[in-house]
Amino acid sequence: MTGQDLDPRIHITQLGNNAQTASRQLRAASTEAKNTALREAAKALREATSELIDANAKDVESVRGKKPDSFIDRLMLDEGRIEGMAKALEEIAELPDPVGRVLATFERPNGLHIERIAVPIGVIGMIYESRPNVGADASALCLKSGNAVILRGGSESRHSTRKIVACMQAGLEAANLPVEAVQTVQTTSREAVAELLRAVGLVDLVIPRGGRGLVELVRDQAKVPTLLHLDGNCHSYIHEAADLEKAVAVTKNAKLRRTGICGATESVVVDEAIAEKAIPMLLDAMPDCEFRGDATAVGIDARVKPATEEDFDTEFLDKIASIKVVPGLEQGIEWVASHTSGHTDAILTEDEGAARAFLTAIDSAVVMHNASTQFSDGGEFGMGAEIGIATGKMHARGPVGLEQLCSFKYVVKGDGQTRP
Repeated sequence: MTGQDLDPRIHITQLGNNAQTASRQLRAASTEAKNTALREAAKALREATSELIDANAKDVESVRGKKPDSFIDRLMLDEGRIEGMAKALEEIAELPDPVGRVLATFERPNGLHIERIAVPIGVIGMIYESRPNVGADASALCLKSGNAVILRGGSESRHSTRKIVACMQAGLEAANLPVEAVQTVQTTSREAVAELLRAVGLVDLVIPRGGRGLVELVRDQAKVPTLLHLDGNCHSYIHEAADLEKAVAVTKNAKLRRTGICGATESVVVDEAIAEKAIPMLLDAMPDCEFRGDATAVGIDARVKPATEEDFDTEFLDKIASIKVVPGLEQGIEWVASHTSGHTDAILTEDEGAARAFLTAIDSAVVMHNASTQFSDGGEFGMGAEIGIATGKMHARGPVGLEQLCSFKYVVKGDGQTRP
């Protein structure tokens, strides 16, 4: 039976049942066994490099000419990116095991000893779009945190995803852990996504990672709990007290290092007091970036194209950025707060008071001072990797790593106490 012949409801039920069984075994797995699985999976990825590149070439060819270069960049694998995936697995193996951590201890007057203990969530449904390495990162983080995972990558990356999952399962098998701890949806049918979102009792949490359309679909249709990762309309605000050379260098990196990632700056905000100097410096430093600005920015430099209102709320994922000139700090904070998607926003200034005001007032998952927004990443935060950047306000915010993939339970120890 081919993937397209599978009945989505039956298929998701089978995957869910397998994952539930695997999660119970994984919950009790030793740290040593989980680390062995990760290291063996890294070894399998390296050994399968040529096969992975061949599988990925099929995926890339299927969208060439149909998708923009930024999409193809996210989709593409080469030896360097495969080595990066393998290293990420090894780095996660070196991290402390989050399962079983004692989060709090209480001694009650009646003699009860109560502990709050970190435990796995259970079965994670991971729905993502074009980046195949998300499958490896998500699998590794779920494995180390004791969770089983069902991957549903974009149809464009299906060949790459299946090969990555095979490598992860090879690692699990080598460590005598259930291979069903990492599974992938074998059909590209969209109905399978709907079934995954309705799999109450089989899936404990769904995490979407992709564009606004995917995330809103999950938010609106899910019957199981979700951890949302919205788009990254990230801002770099150049305050009047900025060191302009530093600020321009940081903004260039924040925008152009990799335009297709969610931590890329999409909107530059500039204080009016330094705009006459800062805007030409920005354009000189980024000649291949198209800037779309307000009337003030256009008046300062003719290379800036007039922006539409929509441009200021757009995640371009390309060499395009909006630019807004504001009278000062208060208006800069108000502008960012009104237009951010809640992912990552930065202020560039040498004024500690201004920085503190911005970092306090902007309620995004990640706020930065004098640093590129592209540092908003689990690996850069020392988490080994991330399953996404959570932009909501419950359970987890910012890069979601091992600790955020755990819940907790209370363990109560007594000596015959009864409640009056």
